[in-house]
Amino acid sequence: MSTTVVHDLKHVVAIIGGAIAGSTAAQILADAGVIVVVLEQNIRPYGKIEDGLPRWHTKQRLMEYERINSRLDRPEVFFLPQTRLGTDVGFQELIQEWGFSAVILANGAWKDRPLPAEGIDRYLGRGLIYQNPFIYWFNHKNEKAYAGPRYEIPGGTIVIGGGLASIDVVKAVQVEQYEAALRARGVNVTMLELEHKGIPAVCAEHQINPDELGVQDVVLYYRRRDIDMPLAQPPDNPTPEQIEKIQTVRKKILAKVLEKYRVHFKERHLPVAALTEGDQLVGLRFVRTQVEGRNFKSVPGSDIDVRTPLVISSVGSIPEPIPGVEMKGEFYSFKDWDTGEYATVEGVFGLGNVVTGQGNIDLSRKHAASVSKLILENYLGVSNGNRDISAVLDAGQDRGREQAEKVKDYLRGKEPLPPEKVNAILARVSNRMQDVGYTSYREYIQKVTPSDLE
Repeated sequence: MSTTVVHDLKHVVAIIGGAIAGSTAAQILADAGVIVVVLEQNIRPYGKIEDGLPRWHTKQRLMEYERINSRLDRPEVFFLPQTRLGTDVGFQELIQEWGFSAVILANGAWKDRPLPAEGIDRYLGRGLIYQNPFIYWFNHKNEKAYAGPRYEIPGGTIVIGGGLASIDVVKAVQVEQYEAALRARGVNVTMLELEHKGIPAVCAEHQINPDELGVQDVVLYYRRRDIDMPLAQPPDNPTPEQIEKIQTVRKKILAKVLEKYRVHFKERHLPVAALTEGDQLVGLRFVRTQVEGRNFKSVPGSDIDVRTPLVISSVGSIPEPIPGVEMKGEFYSFKDWDTGEYATVEGVFGLGNVVTGQGNIDLSRKHAASVSKLILENYLGVSNGNRDISAVLDAGQDRGREQAEKVKDYLRGKEPLPPEKVNAILARVSNRMQDVGYTSYREYIQKVTPSDLE
């Protein structure tokens, strides 16, 4: 695909990642007359909406796909799919050689935070899997072209975590198990039925006692208490009454999940060691914890060994390290965490999950406080109300708008690029488009979208 040749001064901004926040920033900057180049590591730009939001949110996913499409399908935005920063294009190359006016890191949090038990990752694929590849498999496993790893979900699986993503994981485990168990009894139900109606209700419709299906239900282990689970957030500077109300909401949400999906829950359990036999993980050693406010400590002499055929870790997501990008602990090194300004290179900004570290849909704290009871219950599928999660998705767009405004402020203090520099960037863009088989946005999306995508 050939790119437009420009003849006047222009700012050109690179955005790494084209999902909710990245595409929102792209639209706003393009509306301001900025040329935007979106480098997307995946084949499609939908990020956690496609690969992290479980596939039972069918209508919401399709709606958000089209919203992202409308932002990226415009003359001022150049989309580079299958282009991973640090692999296909180096960070220093992008900064020093391409010559962008600014760069926005909106590439999300795709790396699972390690399970805190020494040497545990030696057993990946041998009794241990992590949340991100598990949900990716759950979302894509029924596609004919799917070529990734496949997982068998045995009875007695345990999940380690306590946030929204871990609730997704335990629901997916239970839906998988009960769909198979009912099928073995000659009852064909869909994933959507089980998720929407709940396991007890579906079994009742077919006059089946779920206890007689032989399913060993999943157990969720959390290091704190149920009232501490980040399923709903308090406002800034909460009063004791507000804290108590949020804790009540958290308990209510969890109770509905346990009932509707037959999940078991163990609070105040911290994994500390792997239980192994040969090259296989066969369980975890936990210690009980004592929780005091936001802090917790291990209780001496409280070791508990739990045997299980499969551990799924869902203890959080962090940004993937990128060669050339300075890290500060688990995150990129930012000079200002409020503005997302990168510490060592001027004109580089972080956006969304690379700053917040939230591994699912990006919820700002204030936004979550305002919608937590209604939206999170609907998101989890445990209420009887409207299941629209638009407000949750809008939080990511809010982050994109905020960052676009900060970048616009930064660009106001810089001279736009001369035409020869702009055209040199666009020539590189055109070459990369040819390398990945990109023609036009809609044509490309149609070509790479599986016909059997759920």
